[in-house]
Amino acid sequence: MPIGILAILGLIPIIIALVLMVGFRWGAMKAMPVAWLSCVIIALVFWKLPPLYLLAQSLAGVSNAASVLIIVFGALLILHTLQHSGGMETIQWGMQQISKDMRVQGIIIGYLFGAFIEGAAGFGTPAALAAPLLLSLGYPPMAAAVLALVYNSFPVTFGAVGTPVIVGFGASIGTVVDTIFTADIGGRDTFFKIIGQTVTLFQGPMAIIIAVFMMGFITRFFGRNRSWKEGFAVWPFALFSALAFLVPYYLIAWTLGPEIPSLLGGLIGLGIVMFCARKGICVPKGDPWTFGDQEGWDKNWTGTIKVAQNLNVQSRMSQFLAWLPYILIGAILVVTRVNWGANADGTFAFPLKNMLNRNYGLFDFRNILGFTGVNDASIKILYLPGTVPFILISLCAIGIHKMPGEEVKAAWKETILKMKAPTIALCTAVALVKIFQGSGGSIIATALGSVPSGMPLIPEGFAGAGTPMSIPFAIAGALSAVGSVWPFFASFVGGLGAFITGSNTVSDQLFGMFQWDMARILQLPTIIILAAQAVGGAMGNMICVHNIVAVCSVTGLNNREGEIMKKTFLPFLLYGIVVGIIAFILIGMGIDQSILNNAGVTQRVLG
Repeated sequence: MPIGILAILGLIPIIIALVLMVGFRWGAMKAMPVAWLSCVIIALVFWKLPPLYLLAQSLAGVSNAASVLIIVFGALLILHTLQHSGGMETIQWGMQQISKDMRVQGIIIGYLFGAFIEGAAGFGTPAALAAPLLLSLGYPPMAAAVLALVYNSFPVTFGAVGTPVIVGFGASIGTVVDTIFTADIGGRDTFFKIIGQTVTLFQGPMAIIIAVFMMGFITRFFGRNRSWKEGFAVWPFALFSALAFLVPYYLIAWTLGPEIPSLLGGLIGLGIVMFCARKGICVPKGDPWTFGDQEGWDKNWTGTIKVAQNLNVQSRMSQFLAWLPYILIGAILVVTRVNWGANADGTFAFPLKNMLNRNYGLFDFRNILGFTGVNDASIKILYLPGTVPFILISLCAIGIHKMPGEEVKAAWKETILKMKAPTIALCTAVALVKIFQGSGGSIIATALGSVPSGMPLIPEGFAGAGTPMSIPFAIAGALSAVGSVWPFFASFVGGLGAFITGSNTVSDQLFGMFQWDMARILQLPTIIILAAQAVGGAMGNMICVHNIVAVCSVTGLNNREGEIMKKTFLPFLLYGIVVGIIAFILIGMGIDQSILNNAGVTQRVLG
């Protein structure tokens, strides 16, 4: 069967999910089970995969979803704990002392605070924390969700301490890189640093563009006057904030590597901008911009969580105590994610990361239903942000804020009741992802003992020709027909991977080798194509069902996922178009070879 037909078949579950959520306004809780079922049928009929194998992959997906659900639970618990303790009201009061302008508040929380959390934790954590914090400051839930999702894009490639580049590309092209680059530069570490340096050439301009664009977007679609101009008027503060993030971001990426540019860029930028905002530097003059009274809001902007209002806001405690839970969250994420004092033998002088990152045998399922290699994600319960630090700090906040027992009980009850919708949606969404991932590649022969008769195989001209073709590979392979204009579309493949899987890291794992192969077949610069893939995986975070479900659950917008996806698609499209243009500019300037020459790599590795 032609790869184009296979690609159309592979897209059917995605199309079904989009039509149901966006067209018919179904919630993900109802739409994703239907999409999963359609994926099972297509895998049975056209990929010839056994029913029991598909069940095993689905069970692995349900197990994988547990990690995300723990993060969602922890983020919700932080929100409700601080709401009942008075911490959120105090934070709202404090932000108003910095600036009552909600555009300024959106940039500080959504852009800079979110970038720091992304750099430390990743995996949907920033939007899950930033969105409810914006909500507590008086943002309509829909506006808070959209802003948090879109701003959780430019820092993602270096998020979770560089995981998308180091782990994502390490799993997909690591072995090839080791073979080709050992003689030139000593292996993958330097090569991945080069990819990270090239990523900054894409993400740098986008970090500025998206900072300004989203302010206009928010005032246009959620403002009282529906005006782009009101948002764009804050461009000096948006530009200042972007530069405060980008200067350390660039310095770190080009000197130290891909692990902590977003983490320290966000942290340093947050400190600079909050200090300067208090001094009035670059803060817009005149009356502060707000969303106005709730009575004037569109009914579609709100959900089940009560929105804070500007009336009678008081300081219930000191600003330090109110922010202390977030300060502790940031500190714990840093000390548990960075490899402090690495020794030459690979051990760590500061062992906290290793201690928490171990698999203690909890929730660890191997060879599910007897299929070799069909495993879950082995939940590392102490390393998940949902447990350490979210739940841990929620418990600490009880003592820090001296909460009475009835308020603690109310916070936990609210959190538990709000977990139903995201649990169903995420379990079926990740089950679909696992079927996609397990529909081809070496896992088929390993799990099944042989390749099923009639299963689609990768055609000649691609790496791995003659081996089982996965559903995502069929989709990406069909897109490759665009030929020499591939640099324009490379990031959209990365975005597709993130949309399907909910992860920049997994997108790079799925499509890293494909992008490498496409670059070599079309004689395009490998470095730039891989960097575009990494950037695409980051921009895909704003439209992926995984993140949207998580944000909906913490803003009380369950079953409104389709509405949010419609809103975030425009920024996603803009992001991809600009990245595609930048790719052609970089290729025309020969930037790829300049970077490689500086690292001592010869042109031969690009051909």
